Amino acid sequence: MNIGEAAKASGVSAKMIRHYEGIGLIQPADRAESGYRVYSASDVSTLRFIRRARDLNFSMEKIGQLLALWRDRGRASADVKRIALEHVEMLEARMRELEEMAGTLRHLARNCHGDGRPDCPIIGSLADGAVAAEPKAQTRRSSPNAITKVGGIR
Repeated sequence: MNIGEAAKASGVSAKMIRHYEGIGLIQPADRAESGYRVYSASDVSTLRFIRRARDLNFSMEKIGQLLALWRDRGRASADVKRIALEHVEMLEARMRELEEMAGTLRHLARNCHGDGRPDCPIIGSLADGAVAAEPKAQTRRSSPNAITKVGGIR
């Protein structure tokens, strides 16, 4: 099958198939006399494996390790389990971080009036530690020889 058919059968876009070949995650496809890539059922199985691993948010490096283990019929399942459990730990840590961020934003939103006033704890929290951009100062003359800043923060 050609790359379009392989993409449809595997759920991996043709662009990503070429990318995976380019980074060495999969072997380059055989070529027809016309120069077009030709994929086998085995290639599509490999692409489906990669798609499923990506759906589970494994890194390309880990997918490469898992592919090597998948192809190795003499593999120890302990090696696969170790990679999976390390990934679970990473996902759980990320979930804790996301929950913390969501909690912070919930708290800030509860304390924001949400009306026409400029005071906003959300903006205040984001600005903590940031250097506020000073508005462009406008100048006006209060007397013929004096120039004063208007709109600048001093």
